[in-house]
Amino acid sequence: MRVIVLGGGVIGVTTAWWLAQAGHEVEVLERQPGAALETSFANAGEVSPGYSTPWAGPHVPVKAIKWMLMKHGPLVVRPKLDLAMWRWIAQMLRNCTQKRYMLNKSRMVRLAEYSRDVLVQLRADTGIAYDERSQGTLQLFRTQQQLDDIGEDVAVLRQGGVPFEVLDAEGCIRAEPALAHVRGRFVGGLRLPGDETGDCHLFTCKLAAMAADQGVVFRYGSRIEAIEADGERVSAVRTLEGSIAGDAFVVALGSYSPLLMRPHGVDIPVFPVKGYSITVPITDPAGAPESTVMDETYKVAITRLGDRIRVGGTAEVAGFDLALRAGRQATLVNSVGDLFPRGGDYANAQFWCGLRPMTPDGPPVIGKVRYDNLWLNTGHGTLGWTMACGSARVIADQMSGRRPDIDTADLQLSRYA
Repeated sequence: MRVIVLGGGVIGVTTAWWLAQAGHEVEVLERQPGAALETSFANAGEVSPGYSTPWAGPHVPVKAIKWMLMKHGPLVVRPKLDLAMWRWIAQMLRNCTQKRYMLNKSRMVRLAEYSRDVLVQLRADTGIAYDERSQGTLQLFRTQQQLDDIGEDVAVLRQGGVPFEVLDAEGCIRAEPALAHVRGRFVGGLRLPGDETGDCHLFTCKLAAMAADQGVVFRYGSRIEAIEADGERVSAVRTLEGSIAGDAFVVALGSYSPLLMRPHGVDIPVFPVKGYSITVPITDPAGAPESTVMDETYKVAITRLGDRIRVGGTAEVAGFDLALRAGRQATLVNSVGDLFPRGGDYANAQFWCGLRPMTPDGPPVIGKVRYDNLWLNTGHGTLGWTMACGSARVIADQMSGRRPDIDTADLQLSRYA
């Protein structure tokens, strides 16, 4: 079967890889001059199944007000006259109940745990290297209240069989020795030893090269204009260079997926939420993190990637705005500089932003929609790198007529009906 994959980020490239492994003829359309040059380029670097958590939770509406009033708060909302924005916010607020939070988190953890296992197997089979480490994630709590509030998350982790450790301050220092320099700024943590880290951009580029060696065609600089449908099937994708026909199609365009599908009556509740990162050269390895530390107060992830520290965070609801705002960089520097003051050359940080494709409930949208030969693989939010390999394997199995290794019925678009 000839499959056209729309999008060359980590979701699109992993999808192309597993479709090729299943024996399909695959072509990838990507508007950028190379793979993983948008949202996949400089994310936080976490492969964190244990930290897979929906943003919509029972305490979020109250916390959101507090966050927006903080100088270095994790949430920024820039109101616009945009119906899609306000509808997405309303849908997210409807998911801020205890019942929906537990349900959504269980769906996310299931897919993320599977995805991590698929990534581990890929690494064993191919030897792909991408500054990876397998030393877990430490969610760091600066206040006792934060530590006391982890009961719901621990219950989901225990139900899903995910390993975890609740640590006091000294336990956090044993896991991340550089924190000894700032003892007293935190009270404890939740450690997820099964989590990993790695450079998503490096991984995606290497996997794209491996896929190309196996016959996958990558059309970079190919701007998609529309899909062409005939009755119950999609016949082609229209680009500026002309129409490209196929037997089946996968939409993996992240935040831009709804814009492509809306003219065809397919309503995908995905909205872009901007995230920022800085990449910092390590100056003192002993003063840098060993793996990932999640600063719970500022919702900032601090990750070691080879000889660099990647610091990612902020949820900015501002539509498709890609402006780099100095205040957001200050928030990231404030967090990493407070916890790892000796670790990096923060004055020479590289500043970046990208659009996370967020669903209002948290889990991505994976599966067939409307047309017999059209699939979605989008809406992974902050967890595209974490969920990419599992999502791609699921899509490849579905399109090949095989039953996926995990239950995926509750990840389809129909869950919003």
